[in-house]
Amino acid sequence: MTIPTQVNERVQAHYTRSGLGGLILAALEKAGKDLNRLTPEDLAPIDQFHIRGRAATLELAQATRVDSTKRVLDVGSGVGGTSRCLAQEFGCRVTGIDLTDEYCNAAAMLSDRVGLAELIDYRQGDATRLPFPDASFDIVWTEHVAMNIPDKPKLYEEMYRVLKPGGTLAIYDVLAGPSGPVHFPVPWARTPESSFLATPDELRSLLEQAGFNITAWSDTTDAARAWFVALAEKISKEGVAPLGFHVLLGSEFPAMAQNQRRNLEEGRIVLAQIVARR
Repeated sequence: MTIPTQVNERVQAHYTRSGLGGLILAALEKAGKDLNRLTPEDLAPIDQFHIRGRAATLELAQATRVDSTKRVLDVGSGVGGTSRCLAQEFGCRVTGIDLTDEYCNAAAMLSDRVGLAELIDYRQGDATRLPFPDASFDIVWTEHVAMNIPDKPKLYEEMYRVLKPGGTLAIYDVLAGPSGPVHFPVPWARTPESSFLATPDELRSLLEQAGFNITAWSDTTDAARAWFVALAEKISKEGVAPLGFHVLLGSEFPAMAQNQRRNLEEGRIVLAQIVARR
């Protein structure tokens, strides 16, 4: 099974905003950033498109032992926040792949503007059909991506395939909680038709069936809940800031943030950081 075309189309429609790169630059300027002297830190409120942002990325990088010798594939690279963070902090070479053209274009533009284009490249593509040879990467990395992918066996088989023997899989993902269905819309899907959450037990099984040896598993739900409660309360009191995820997701983001808070508080979703080896 591969991802049905209609699912891909729904996912692309969810994330696509026409002229996204220009929207991001306008938001940066409105937030008082100098567009001619941008840094990865300037972009963090918008490009770390996952719960707990840059802090979560650096925690996973530490657990994965990223360094300058590693060749990294970022699956579901979005507008490039993770790839830029890894390249800047560790000097590693990163390839990003994302289903959404607008994200790939914005990611390349922003990486160029912060002076990291030599270390990073981006490809538009499907995570269940990775356009890379076997054993190409030391680390395969993914944050908040599998929620949009129904064919999870193929996803993890492909990740295993492109990893070098002894290579590392780094995952930070939203999983199905024990307390019932998700309240929609959420940042990854406006309706249930684009949402495919695995439970923690299902993910363990999927990874083992693909051939991975899980070496570390951390439940980070409590930290995620505290982060999202603070974000939702800030939006409720102050409205959205010039620079934030609403630039990517549009006017529905405040409702998505409130639902995400409810989902975390009610145990409808959980968060996990996982390290596995081929």
